[in-house]
Amino acid sequence: MSPLWFNEAMDTKALRQNIRNKRRTLSDSEREHAAFLLCERIAASRTFQQSKHIAFYLANDGEMDLSLLIKHAWQQGKKCYLPVLAEPNTQRLWFIPYTPATKLKNNRFDIPEPLHSHKTRLQKTLSLDLILMPLVAFDLEGNRVGMGGGFYDRSLAFLRQRKYWHKPNLLGIAYEFQKQEQLETNQWDIPMQAIATEKCLYLSNKKKHTS
Repeated sequence: MSPLWFNEAMDTKALRQNIRNKRRTLSDSEREHAAFLLCERIAASRTFQQSKHIAFYLANDGEMDLSLLIKHAWQQGKKCYLPVLAEPNTQRLWFIPYTPATKLKNNRFDIPEPLHSHKTRLQKTLSLDLILMPLVAFDLEGNRVGMGGGFYDRSLAFLRQRKYWHKPNLLGIAYEFQKQEQLETNQWDIPMQAIATEKCLYLSNKKKHTS
């Protein structure tokens, strides 16, 4: 799968729509093969192996499927979490423990998330060692285009106050064709330290912490 390159004149809305369309056209066999390669690549990384508390996501809208990696993490005894929408109108995420016994329900975007209460949510996002983040497009500076809601950026805004940080490590998840030469950025964007695709594990040129 070759990258979709866009020049600077291509706006973010058009970029987002084009890549989302490309993801949806992948066959089941292409998705499964890419997910298998990605799982192997991440599972072999030192950051993943050393992380005990890891936030994943459940694939939606053609995103890379992390099911194999989640099962591997459970087998390794790691504590897994999924994002859920926080209080209405906050546009923030909570992270809820996720086990094989966790019951799910669809949120307002029709994305499955764990049933939860204030008692079950992770109290501090900085307690996580690693967050695997879905994205629509990325560049090698660690910049990310998401779905447009800004949920991850708002939930991780505390990281902008740090010159250096050790956790959580932020790992973007994508297909190789989602890579772009350069993305426009906003002052509220939270850069990723690395991006994993089915072909490569890229360390960001602007990473805060080498892992």
